[in-house]
Amino acid sequence: MVTHEDIQKIAKLAKLEVEDNELEGLTKDMNEIIAFADTIASVPVEDDGYADPNGLENVLREDTVQPGLTQEEVLANAKDTDGSSFVVKQHA
Repeated sequence: MVTHEDIQKIAKLAKLEVEDNELEGLTKDMNEIIAFADTIASVPVEDDGYADPNGLENVLREDTVQPGLTQEEVLANAKDTDGSSFVVKQHA
């Protein structure tokens, strides 16, 4: 069970300010979240993998190697290059 002290400790670690009047609500919310996670964790799971109830499958194309651009083609429309790389202005 999460306490007010736990909430204050978490807030401090997260560098957040929590007012005293917010502690009760945050503690209640955190306990509800943890209870929900415990409920989900307690559900029995069979290792059948993912079963799509709609029977859908991913249809993927084969990967094929395509010719790429040359360095000159890549740099052709660049605003500023040094002949082999993009030149980017350094901002202070």
